[in-house]
Amino acid sequence: MFELKNAIRDYHWGSASQISDLLDLPAETTPQAEMWLGAHPGCPSRLSDDGTALNDFIAQDPERILGSAVAERFGRLPYLFKVLSATQPLSIQTHPTLQQAQERFAQENAQGKPLDAADRNYRDDNHKPEMLFALTDFVALSGFRQPAQIVEDLQLLAAHLPDSAQAPVSQLVGLLQGSDPLAAIFKHVLTAGDEISQLVRQISDAVAASGELQRNVHFAELVSISKIYPGDPGVLVALLLNLIFLEPGQAISLGAGNVHAYLRGLGIEVMANSDNVLRGGLTSKHIDVPELLDVTIAQPSPAPLLEPVALDTHDRLYKPDFEEFQLQVLDPTEPGLAADLQLHGAAVLLCTAGEFLVATREGEHHISRGQSLFVTAAELPATATLQGIVPGQLFAASAQID
Repeated sequence: MFELKNAIRDYHWGSASQISDLLDLPAETTPQAEMWLGAHPGCPSRLSDDGTALNDFIAQDPERILGSAVAERFGRLPYLFKVLSATQPLSIQTHPTLQQAQERFAQENAQGKPLDAADRNYRDDNHKPEMLFALTDFVALSGFRQPAQIVEDLQLLAAHLPDSAQAPVSQLVGLLQGSDPLAAIFKHVLTAGDEISQLVRQISDAVAASGELQRNVHFAELVSISKIYPGDPGVLVALLLNLIFLEPGQAISLGAGNVHAYLRGLGIEVMANSDNVLRGGLTSKHIDVPELLDVTIAQPSPAPLLEPVALDTHDRLYKPDFEEFQLQVLDPTEPGLAADLQLHGAAVLLCTAGEFLVATREGEHHISRGQSLFVTAAELPATATLQGIVPGQLFAASAQID
């Protein structure tokens, strides 16, 4: 077992100190958006004892460290573990399939585009399915709503909008009542330019001026987003998507082609080991609308809640439909409560409360709030036992294949 040091990314949408407060760490970075735990070359964890980057450590003996099945299937640590803290909306975004990522990463390489180029779409050759476990109340947008629901909302809004907004709204309604409605309206919103920007401002002003409209939580959210991104087409995209309110302990799972945005909250995020993001609004970063539209699945989908498998009263396992990762969550309240860690290959562990004794066939290691461990496949199996009288919380990420 190896204790890790992990970097915090200072993206503008992050909180002042939520991550360091959670983990009882010095607030050396602000804003605090994401702490990365893993072996992504863009921001790898490092071994605490000698500073070796985790990706370089794994490269020394992938089969022993990752496990033979994981090393053969993926050739690298297949997941990236993050602590995410958002006080402002992240971009409207989606992620490619594995085949799309492999082909288009190679294409951009062949074009000679630098990996750090601002207009690059694909920074690696992997897909990026993900899950998020809420640590606090968490608000997100994910997946398209039914066209009829969007039409109903647009008609409600139209009654409060000026005459100049009626034709643009009617056009949106017409698109939603035509063929391939969600693809058509998504493309129009992202490409219509000033007409949509003006409509976004008119809708935001109308909702802000109407107590009746503000009682609709979706409408009220549009105003909140618009205050940060006035006139941004992404504000109107938000009306096309499911608005999801997660309570602590709930989780969602997002596959390729799912249009989504995290709006605010603190959570644990696990994903395939990639940084490929195609953006469509609520951002100052590069937007490639044709590429975004090409990878988007423009079909209605329900809120993608992910239910856990209960292993015990203090132990549950989240297994999304992606073989790259799973997340086990322990939250025992009584000293001495133990759990078998359901680990498949190399694992990353993070303690957010209390203290645990982690035991493998090669030894034991105490891990307390704010500490993280990398457990190699060669050390498995592993158990975790709560120490002391303080209730504990431990997260363990690994692959789903043996």
